[in-house]
Amino acid sequence: MSWLDMRAVFRLAAVVALAGGLAGCFTPMYAEKPDGSPSLRDKLSTVEVPPLSVPNASREARLGVSIRNALMFAMYGGPTGAPPTHRLDLKLRSTRSSVMVDPRTARPDVENYGIDANYRLIEIATGKAVMSGSTFARVSFDNPGQEQRFARVRSLRDAEDRAAKQIADNITTRLAAYFTAGS
Repeated sequence: MSWLDMRAVFRLAAVVALAGGLAGCFTPMYAEKPDGSPSLRDKLSTVEVPPLSVPNASREARLGVSIRNALMFAMYGGPTGAPPTHRLDLKLRSTRSSVMVDPRTARPDVENYGIDANYRLIEIATGKAVMSGSTFARVSFDNPGQEQRFARVRSLRDAEDRAAKQIADNITTRLAAYFTAGS
């Protein structure tokens, strides 16, 4: 072996030694704890997500149900979790704006749909808010020609569903960080 080949072998050995030394420092967020303490999944399953207080039969009511279902599925894996120790309060506001307008018909061709959500995690035993935050989602959707009314309604609904899923993912990630790090 030449000197250059030996240097490559030494470098590779150093990288393997460093990687081996650091391998024990990493613990996956959702892993079971070897010491018997509650895992992140167990902690998330104790968060109650009550129905949102929005007007019945409104677009926000459908969004509230969609976001609530996505949150519960992400935290519990089903419709119910463990006995609650925390409650998640949500407030939603949706927006819709035209991005491109057809100059002949003055109808929007491309629109943006957005949801702004404010949330608070409340400890049930004390009634104290232990965490609060806000998140948003912005998605765009195309409006087909003016003759395709059903397609326009369906594209808006699809945009609402995508934004709701993004809001639920953002909140779930923030709750996971809170229960993992404690802040």
